[in-house]
Amino acid sequence: MSPSTLSLATAAVCLSVAVLQGSTSTGVHAFTSTTTKFTAKNGVKMNASTSSDDLPRMSEAIPFFQRPPVLQKEYAGDVGFDPLRLASNSEDLFEKREAEIKHARLAMLAAAGWPLSELLDDKIAVQFNAQSVLDYSGRVPSLLNGGLDKISPVWWGFCIGLTAAIDLYGVKRARASGPDSDYIPGDLGFDPLGLYPDDEEGKKRMQLAEIKHGRTAMIAVTLYAIEEALTSKGVVQDTPFLFTPFTELFNRIF
Repeated sequence: MSPSTLSLATAAVCLSVAVLQGSTSTGVHAFTSTTTKFTAKNGVKMNASTSSDDLPRMSEAIPFFQRPPVLQKEYAGDVGFDPLRLASNSEDLFEKREAEIKHARLAMLAAAGWPLSELLDDKIAVQFNAQSVLDYSGRVPSLLNGGLDKISPVWWGFCIGLTAAIDLYGVKRARASGPDSDYIPGDLGFDPLGLYPDDEEGKKRMQLAEIKHGRTAMIAVTLYAIEEALTSKGVVQDTPFLFTPFTELFNRIF
């Protein structure tokens, strides 16, 4: 990895640690101890904290910044981080959280799919007698790498159509939620394996884990793109130790 890329990675890790502060125990405790009430506005359930006096005055993510008034620990992962004051009120915050959780989920898929594509695309292409979409240095197609024209328009259409359908379903579900529902931003009712806990403490813990992993994934995917643009090599080639079986890596070292 080049020095410039390493610097970017270090900066991103430091930023993620600051933003994602509030460990699972403290984050969940603060989240669950906030008493909330629900009101319906424009067909969407809104949360309104009733214990704002108990909230810290300063941001937990950036201690020398004041906590924005709209951030009332209504949602998992709220550490008072909104230095640009992008959320102006509770309704706006609700919409921003909807957008954040959608981007977080896509980023988690991309964070895994990006290196897997670089590892497996050539092999899959050979099996199906198709052309690999990786470039000469083993990089996946992206805005900075180029090569997006190699992807079939049919696949693009399928992805856009599926994404639109899921998004419309989510919007409909959010608008249909009433003041007594347990709807939270991003709730699609999708849990085929039954992993979502039944108890409130478990639910809060799962929500916190999801948003933390999602935020980390958004940083990771951004770094993938920057790293490959700077080094002209795939992330798999740039950091082979992350994609080598542990036993093989152990044998190489010892």
